[in-house]
Amino acid sequence: MGSIVIKAAVLGATGYTGTLLSRLLHRHPEVEVVALTSQSHAGQGVQEVFPEQRIPGAYVPFRVEDADGWDVVFVCYPHREAQDVVPGLLDAGCRVIDLSADFRLKDPGAYPIWYGMEHTAPHLLEAAVYGLPEVHRTAIREADLVANPGCFPTGALLGMLPLLERDSVSRVIVDSKSGVSGAGRRATAKTHFCNVHENFQAYAEIGHRHTAEMSQEATEVCGNEVTVVFTPHLLPVQRGILTTLYLDMTDPSGTGSTARELDRLYRERYRDEPFAEVVGHAPSLREVQGTNVCRICVRVDETAHVVKVITVIDNLIKGASGQAVQNMNIMFDLPEITGLEELA
Repeated sequence: MGSIVIKAAVLGATGYTGTLLSRLLHRHPEVEVVALTSQSHAGQGVQEVFPEQRIPGAYVPFRVEDADGWDVVFVCYPHREAQDVVPGLLDAGCRVIDLSADFRLKDPGAYPIWYGMEHTAPHLLEAAVYGLPEVHRTAIREADLVANPGCFPTGALLGMLPLLERDSVSRVIVDSKSGVSGAGRRATAKTHFCNVHENFQAYAEIGHRHTAEMSQEATEVCGNEVTVVFTPHLLPVQRGILTTLYLDMTDPSGTGSTARELDRLYRERYRDEPFAEVVGHAPSLREVQGTNVCRICVRVDETAHVVKVITVIDNLIKGASGQAVQNMNIMFDLPEITGLEELA
């Protein structure tokens, strides 16, 4: 490989995921960052807007005609907006990693239900590859369009994956706690410091849109329909997601399994995964903040006949920008850890 092999652009480079992704790509040894786009900050220098970034150059407005010659484009637009630009990028010959939810769901009929919109590019949904490397690595390698997973589904799916692959899981309860950065850069009444500090609450208690994503992927891996019961909570911390999964041991997924057997199952499944670590203790957010790692612990509550799996990730890295870089590395046949070594 030469010193620069991938010409990369970031659309929507001034949100939390976009700014972090810009920094990761700037430091990536095989990437040339050719464009960082922003409508609100076009013409301003990156360090003028974000002095801590230490990235040269300025933000530019996005024009699809400029995409000729770009190898990969990371789309960090809000939900509903990515589908308007992705078709043009693909027509221009770019490979695309979309960090919104616009291409995660395969059924176009699911978007009016979960996102309140009709999908404007439904012909691309079947071709889009769900970008969870631990499951879809082979398909990601050949993909032109990768749908980067949501932050909650990343931790949840990695937590249940070995059981999904081994047995028929019919239902899983997903209880997640997230740092405030998961809500994006723009503050709301719910995410304002004064409301979050010294506070803790559930939100979107029924019908959180990530539920559909988890159920779709779990069902695909398992081979039968998996019902996901999901409740997110807002932690008074900046970043990180801690998820606890509950699976009934009377279900085939847990029947006859001892704690030692399940620990062995998980360690074997993730033995060769660079960013999934199985540990013997209940992991904390601090262990993964600033990394691209998902830490996983499995427990058996024999009295309650329940399997509990605890996972922690950094929602901005393994839950967004770091996983996007991991996907890019796979797409361009680089070692997955490239550019992420310091975040391992």
